[in-house]
Amino acid sequence: MSTFVAFLRGVNLGKRQMKMAELKACCESLGLTAVKTILASGNVRFEAPSDKGLKDRLEAAMLEQFGFPVKVTLRSADDIEKMIASAPFAKLGPDDDVALHVLFAEEKLLPKPDLSPLPGHISVARIDAREIYFVAHRLPNGRYTEGMEKIDKLLPKGALVTMRNWNTIGKLLQ
Repeated sequence: MSTFVAFLRGVNLGKRQMKMAELKACCESLGLTAVKTILASGNVRFEAPSDKGLKDRLEAAMLEQFGFPVKVTLRSADDIEKMIASAPFAKLGPDDDVALHVLFAEEKLLPKPDLSPLPGHISVARIDAREIYFVAHRLPNGRYTEGMEKIDKLLPKGALVTMRNWNTIGKLLQ
């Protein structure tokens, strides 16, 4: 068995509500084991024999269970461990007043996106094949992420992406 994390796009927003206990049961109904939801923002860790066909099975089961389509981006526990070990935000100081985020893409981001139109308070720490690491500096109004909604428009057309706060990433494998 291998451990995987599924990132669900756009759940618990508006009418797209999903109770985590029901998500856990949905995953278990597919034969996934050691299922654990992380926060209420559409993160679920589980064990499965392989990831072959897993994304499609998860999306179909959630459509049936919850009545709305949910797009899934998968990563293995090894992928997550390597991501954390790579320290994408190592250049930042412990007192920097920033919010850190990672964007997950299901497929490689080709062509490489031009993110220069992002607001000046948002910078890119690194772009990998299927992840982009963002640093959002605090604005005078106390917010960090204003303008991040523009990211989708700067990505390759049709790219399936979802974003998570870096603090969440550290909780995925606990």
